[in-house]
Amino acid sequence: MVQIILLAMVALFVGLRLYAVLGRRTGHEQPIAKPVEAQPAVRSPRAMDVVREQTPAPGDALIEPRATDGVRAIVAADSSFDVGRFLDGARAAYRVVLEAFWRGDDAALAGLAGDEVRDAFAQAIEAREAAGEVLDNRLVSIERAAISAARIDGQMAVVTVRFDADIAAVTRDKDGNVIAGSLTDAVPTHDVWTFSRHVRAADPNWVLIETDEAA
Repeated sequence: MVQIILLAMVALFVGLRLYAVLGRRTGHEQPIAKPVEAQPAVRSPRAMDVVREQTPAPGDALIEPRATDGVRAIVAADSSFDVGRFLDGARAAYRVVLEAFWRGDDAALAGLAGDEVRDAFAQAIEAREAAGEVLDNRLVSIERAAISAARIDGQMAVVTVRFDADIAAVTRDKDGNVIAGSLTDAVPTHDVWTFSRHVRAADPNWVLIETDEAA
């Protein structure tokens, strides 16, 4: 009987010590994690859902309202199409193409622009060289780039982007004298460029197929 009482007292003592070490909270413990509940299976988003997720609030919209249906059609044809990544690439292309044109580097446009656009640029470069003129332009900033139109044309995705940019433009003669423009005054510029890509192509790059001034 005495042995049973002693064993009970030892068990109680050990239990109290364990509580003293493990049972007290210091205020620095991490919250006790809740059991993870089973999550419903994730479904592939529909084109409409993708467009809605990729479209910011009005005012900062990357997709103008009239282009929404076209973007939806492109997403349906090519689920890898991402508006943000596309516009990042379009901004980069805008800068690269303009700078190549300004310095008269037609070869740099290979692979970036379609035949018609390259021909138009080449003619403008030739006319400029014949006149002995040199462009000393600077793309100061791209204030905004937004998809203003989009469509599927057969297997080709066609997207038009409106660029609102500030450009400092100077034209010099063959001796380097300024004959027009100023590098100190950036001019607001509004362009619409159209890009195209086959939706099944392994090459992710888009080709510039048309350029124009925004209305």
